[in-house]
Order: sequence, then structure tokens, then C-alpha cells
Amino acid sequence: MIEQKLKACLESPFEVYFINILSKKFFNSPTLIVAEQLLGKFLLENISGVTRAYMITEVEAYDGPDDLASHASKGKTPRTEVMFGDPGIFYVYLVYGMHHMLNIVTGPADYPAAVLIRGIVSEEGPEFNGPAKLSKALGIDKKFNKLSATKNNNLWFEDRGVTIPKKQILTSPRIGVDYAKEWKDKPYRFFIAKKQ
Repeated sequence: MIEQKLKACLESPFEVYFINILSKKFFNSPTLIVAEQLLGKFLLENISGVTRAYMITEVEAYDGPDDLASHASKGKTPRTEVMFGDPGIFYVYLVYGMHHMLNIVTGPADYPAAVLIRGIVSEEGPEFNGPAKLSKALGIDKKFNKLSATKNNNLWFEDRGVTIPKKQILTSPRIGVDYAKEWKDKPYRFFIAKKQ
């Protein structure tokens, strides 16, 4: 169970106190705030009537048109227009012609920002660390691009009352963005520290 898996990385086990589906309102906040708050939240997927839940353990924030690590720094294009849209919409794109990256749009419309989901822990135990691994495991592809994060679209987020202690939330520069000049060193990667 996911509780047993989390005991290995959290200082104390957790219980599910409530279930609250994250709405557009949650994502309509600055992307750095949303990114940190997504740690400990759950990504849920429904496939053929079977729902699976995954706790989010690692994310990266991409914040605005000046962020040189963000696709939006190149302006509004057919590919990036979703980032300029409403919060709570999925932005899914392909890298290297083979890996899909799952992002959720944040902040107000017309301000291009999104959070990349980089790591999750499943209820069954496996941990998927890396956006390509988790997208492959969940069957994420371009069909989710531009869809809202809702149960009707079979992919959504929930708050289940898990609180990650502040001291266990670490930051670092984002991975694979050495091209982004001064933006490559921004501490926009957020992840849960493992217990020593």
C-alpha cells in the first residue's frame, strides 16, 4: 500500500482525512506556490472503470514568458497556446519523439505558466521518478493535451489531507535546462526528501 511506501520517505505515516478534488481555483495561483502545494497531492486516473491514485513526490515549475527554460519564452504558438489558457488544463508534449511530458497549467489566463509532474508513488507500491517513466506507466499521451483536469476526462488531482513537513520539501535547479542561461539555476524543482 502507498502508506507503507511513504513510511520509507516521510517522518510519519499519514491517514486520508478527506478527499477534495482540486478545481480550477487551486491552479489559479502563482506557479511556484502551486508547484510546492502539489507535493503530497494525488494524481488519479480512471481506465476502463478502474481508478488508481498516485501521490505526487516531485515537480518542476515553469513560470512566465521570461523563463528561458519554458516553451512559452518563444511566444504563443500552436504548441504553447495551452499555456496561455485557463488554469487547470493539461499541457502534454512529446520530447525526443518518444516521451510524453505531463504538465498542468497554472495562474491566470494569458500568463503562460505550468507545473511539470516529475515523480509519483502508486498505491500498489512502485515509484515512478522521472516524467517519461510516469507518463509511460499511466499511458499519458497527447490525447490529454488541452483537457481540463477533471474526473470526466479520466485524469484529475485530489487533496487527501496529506501534509508534507516543510523540512522535507527540498528545492533544486530544474533538470535538463542548461540552455536557459540565468534561468537554469532557478530553484524551481520541488521534491520530497527521503528519510536518511
